[in-house]
Amino acid sequence: MAKSAEVKLAVFGRAGVGKSESTYRHQANIDDEIVSMEILDTAGQEEPQQREGHMRWGDGFVMVYDITDRGSFEELAPLKTLLEEVKKPKHVPLVLVGNKADLEHARQVGVEEGERLAAEMACAFYECSACADEGGAVAEAFHELCREVRRRKAVQGKTRRRSSTTHVKQAINKMLTKISS
Repeated sequence: MAKSAEVKLAVFGRAGVGKSESTYRHQANIDDEIVSMEILDTAGQEEPQQREGHMRWGDGFVMVYDITDRGSFEELAPLKTLLEEVKKPKHVPLVLVGNKADLEHARQVGVEEGERLAAEMACAFYECSACADEGGAVAEAFHELCREVRRRKAVQGKTRRRSSTTHVKQAINKMLTKISS
């Protein structure tokens, strides 16, 4: 059986937006490929150094806000800026998730605002309710993020530089060729 693709995903967002502090593994069949996800669900209260460590660790990122908490939404743009600084290559794979959609009566962040922020972040947007996810939006958000991580890894794999060992071998071969001529 073929080895499954492995993807490390970190979930960020303010404490209380509907996440749980834990790390867990999950396997899913995404586009006819088994993908093993290691998911780090941060507490939202980590120290700056710890947060940066989580950012370095992850291949892809889920940014979650609570639609009933405008402050949780407003924290995400600066968080993405920090993410890009830590990860260096801009446009890191991420999805934006507005949670607690079942609490429409207490909404403080409109769907259009979430869509606009996702467009600015150049990422997919999902609005859902983690506790009432009949439509499977939570799973789809993670699956889309896995797809994006795999696409980016494939592109990086094609443009990867050769190892220094390869360069050393080529230099030695050139020297030997010149000496024997």
